[in-house]
Amino acid sequence: MIAIIKYNAGNITSVEHAVKRLGLPCLVTEEVDEIFCADKVIFPGVGEAKSAMAYLRERGLDEVIQSLRQPVLGICLGLQLMCRHSEEGDTPCMGIFDATVKKFPPLDIVPHMGWNNLEEVKSPLFKEFGPDDTVYFVHGYYAELCEQTIARCNYILPFSAAMQKDNFYATQFHPEKSGSVGEQILENFLRL
Repeated sequence: MIAIIKYNAGNITSVEHAVKRLGLPCLVTEEVDEIFCADKVIFPGVGEAKSAMAYLRERGLDEVIQSLRQPVLGICLGLQLMCRHSEEGDTPCMGIFDATVKKFPPLDIVPHMGWNNLEEVKSPLFKEFGPDDTVYFVHGYYAELCEQTIARCNYILPFSAAMQKDNFYATQFHPEKSGSVGEQILENFLRL
């Protein structure tokens, strides 16, 4: 069973539908026992860091996520909350990834929204990912590059498009909105 963590952030239904399109059972939940018993956990999100972290802390879900041993995939806000700190609301986050989340400088159109290529891709998450493949982004904050960066993207400046540490994986882009390429990435995660 795949657990999709439910909290006060959007995009959970899109992720649920993407997993079901792959023919796999999933459960949207914030119940600790269901999360711990899942084979894989997806931590999606679209929203604002400070209120999302407050919600997770009030329910102890931040500690649950950090203690998971099965493969975990953070998506968009999920990636950002797995970092050390976010400039959005000056928010201390979970610290799984050793990176700070920063606001894009107002030098171009922000938020970054649209299709982009990835560079320096290195992970089983990107099995069958080609140099011309693109994925869909929508975000106004980015995780800086760090040792856990497994794919990067350039928009105004280079940033972490995907990260991995131990059993924790995360994408700033939305695989559930990235067509067949994103579906392959989700399938690769679910086969880990």
